[in-house]
Amino acid sequence: MDRLEAARCEKLALDIANEVTLSPALYDAFCKVSRSEFAPVGAHAFSLNPQPILANQWISSPLTVAKMTMALELEGVDKVLEIGCGSGYQAAILSKIVRRVFTIERISKLVNEAKKHFENLAISNVHVRYDDGNAGWKNYAPYERILLSAAAKSIDERLFSQLSDGGILVAPIEENGRQKIIKFYKKDNQIQKEILSECVFVPLLSGRE
Repeated sequence: MDRLEAARCEKLALDIANEVTLSPALYDAFCKVSRSEFAPVGAHAFSLNPQPILANQWISSPLTVAKMTMALELEGVDKVLEIGCGSGYQAAILSKIVRRVFTIERISKLVNEAKKHFENLAISNVHVRYDDGNAGWKNYAPYERILLSAAAKSIDERLFSQLSDGGILVAPIEENGRQKIIKFYKKDNQIQKEILSECVFVPLLSGRE
């Protein structure tokens, strides 16, 4: 990363921190991961707004990425599963905080794009799978944390089954035409939930493209 790009990343981290409380590790992650790698050429990569990407999808606002990441409570966490990789920015941020990130994307164009971005940034601890995210990634379960980066009507039971006891799942859930970020806790194989804030995400779909 050159000096100008580093300065832009630091400015973005400051802008986010003015709006959302960030842990030191997350602040550092925003400084280290260039959003311009994951946003299309000519996009306002360092603004606080979501941006369009391939396949009629969107890269989330950095503020949303920050809120979702903070909700995961990642201190001391080893392994995270993300559903809905997109162009890979959220997974890249996670990669700077936890040891292993497993991310699933159902659109092949985005899978290839994300892998290219991770290679360009020498990120080697993110593992990408082309599949329907509703099924999770059973081979590497259980996960201490699971993050949905697309809005679901409900959480597939297969995802809860792959969440460690004591783990946290964070997801945007659509109810009555409105989306809210909900934090689910798994304790003694029981699920409790906490509503955090309203949000806007692309829908979580089934199948592969």
